[in-house]
Amino acid sequence: MSKTKINEKIVCADGFEMSVQANSLGTHSTPSPNDAARYTHVEVGFPNRVEPLLEEWADDPERPTDTVYGYVPAQRIALVCAKHGGIISGELPPGVVFLESSKKGE
Repeated sequence: MSKTKINEKIVCADGFEMSVQANSLGTHSTPSPNDAARYTHVEVGFPNRVEPLLEEWADDPERPTDTVYGYVPAQRIALVCAKHGGIISGELPPGVVFLESSKKGE
C-alpha cells in the first residue's frame, strides 16, 4: 500500500495561506478516487483570510476561514496565488501550476 501525500500549506508573498490537497483519502478533488498524475479540481482548506475568488466553493460560507472548499478548479488556485504575489513556500498537487513569488528567499 502506498502512502498518500499530504501537501504542506501554501504561503504567498503577502502572507495569505491555504491548504491545497488532492488525493485518494476522500478529498474533494478530481479525478477520483485514485491518486492521479494530474488533478483538474482540488480541495482548499482553511485559508487564513477571506478570499472572494474561492467563495463559491465554500462548504460553509458563514465561516470562510474555518471551512473547506471542494472541487476548486486548478486554474483558480493559480489565480489566487498570483493575486497574493506568488508562492514563497508550500506544495501543490500535480496539475496545479506553482506560481513562485519573485520575493522567495528575500
